[in-house]
Amino acid sequence: MVRVYEMMFIISPKIETDEEITAIIEKLKGIIEDGGGNVANINKWGRRKLAYELKGFTEGLYVVMEFECESDVAKELERVVKLTDAILRHLIIKRDKE
Repeated sequence: MVRVYEMMFIISPKIETDEEITAIIEKLKGIIEDGGGNVANINKWGRRKLAYELKGFTEGLYVVMEFECESDVAKELERVVKLTDAILRHLIIKRDKE
């Protein structure tokens, strides 16, 4: 059953070039699309100050991704995000279909 998800993640400020940021986003997008899902929207919020220090950093690059996929693909995506050192924090939520 295809579900609608939204994921927000914070990329480390150590990642400075647009190519590196794009590579991280494309990697995550590829996991969704390889699993038969569809990425509806990717919104880069840019660098923002964090509410509190994370892993020694006080700022990060915020990205919001909206996508549709099966629940097992979302679980795989979460596993990969947890293993990606460049991502400081993430949150995946299941949304209601509009």
